[in-house]
Amino acid sequence: MDFTSLIDLFLNLDQHIQALSVEYGVWIFALLALVIFCETGLVVMPFLPGDSLLFIAGAVVALNGMDPWLLGLCLFVAAALGDSTNYWIGRHFGIRLFTKTDSRIFRRDYLLQTEIFYARHGAKTVTLARFFPILRTFAPFVAGLGRMPYPRFVTFSLLGSLLWIGGLLTLGYQFGNVPLIKDNLSLLILGIIGLSLLPMLIGYLRQRLR
Repeated sequence: MDFTSLIDLFLNLDQHIQALSVEYGVWIFALLALVIFCETGLVVMPFLPGDSLLFIAGAVVALNGMDPWLLGLCLFVAAALGDSTNYWIGRHFGIRLFTKTDSRIFRRDYLLQTEIFYARHGAKTVTLARFFPILRTFAPFVAGLGRMPYPRFVTFSLLGSLLWIGGLLTLGYQFGNVPLIKDNLSLLILGIIGLSLLPMLIGYLRQRLR
């Protein structure tokens, strides 16, 4: 996906999901689950939409009269499997992926930011990282890299998946079709993306100032 297509996806996320849901019905759930799995499970895809995707999916489900519980279950399973996949990638391949200093994907500053977050918040980072882009892609990887015991990891992972998926789907389902929000959905998506990226921006600026 080129940069223009990615921008179009973010700016018109509501239209894309709405059109696909009309065309494919409940099969759209499988596509959404695949995106969530890739964003959380593949360390090379931190750029995929997460928070905005969940919010818009909840709104579209409400608009089309589809089953929100089935969607929630599909996305919860995808997020949980994604986390575990990423954990085992980190555990088995680990630091080998970060040997190239000029890599655009396996950037050491991403790894460092996640390690700092772990140092501050401990094991609950696996849960908290769900609500931060980039971190939610790298946190399971770093947990595997650091050989966190898998039972401990998966406990916090399932809790984070439940809160993240359930919370944003519910918000979208309840408020996504309120006229004021519905008429300004693109702006809302940008706002969600901006708020979710704000902690990362603050962390980056702090590092630069130091």
